[in-house]
Amino acid sequence: MSDTNGKLASRLYPSHIDIPANVRSQVVTLLNQTLAATADLKSQVKQAHWNVKGKDFYQLHEMFDEIAAEVEEYIDMVAERVTALAGYACGTVRMAAADSILPEYPTDILSGEEHVTALVERFAAYAKHLRTAIDKADELNDQDTNDLYVEISRTIDKRLWFLEAHIQVSEVKSEGMVKEKASVN
Repeated sequence: MSDTNGKLASRLYPSHIDIPANVRSQVVTLLNQTLAATADLKSQVKQAHWNVKGKDFYQLHEMFDEIAAEVEEYIDMVAERVTALAGYACGTVRMAAADSILPEYPTDILSGEEHVTALVERFAAYAKHLRTAIDKADELNDQDTNDLYVEISRTIDKRLWFLEAHIQVSEVKSEGMVKEKASVN
């Protein structure tokens, strides 16, 4: 977390919730890290949506838009969990940019395969973050936050699968593992 966001990311307000403040502070910090990554992921998917070119343009354009809408729902869910724990949700674009775990989206790509590859890399990093957060929320005995992370993780893994399916054939071919189809007369 950036210095400024770090203080905000763990800020707590008075609450009657029965989770100790020291636990809530740790969970809220974790959730704010996820909020930054989720907002960044959504913006990167939209970047692909706007800039994809090539023979699969329409299919990918539509899929990227659908994925971005799904990820946007998670932004709200994560931010609302922060505030339910009496924390401060660090959700501006600038906050997300400062604290996201994701690498910057490449600006020199156009083809559908290049955009899918870039998104696969980001979804894999995000999925890894979610699994770490699942374990941390469990360790802190916050089963509601754990459940939120598990729900998001399932969908992110499914989306990663969908994205990878677009590039796996070319990856396998480049490794010499796919046999040419026999011609049918």
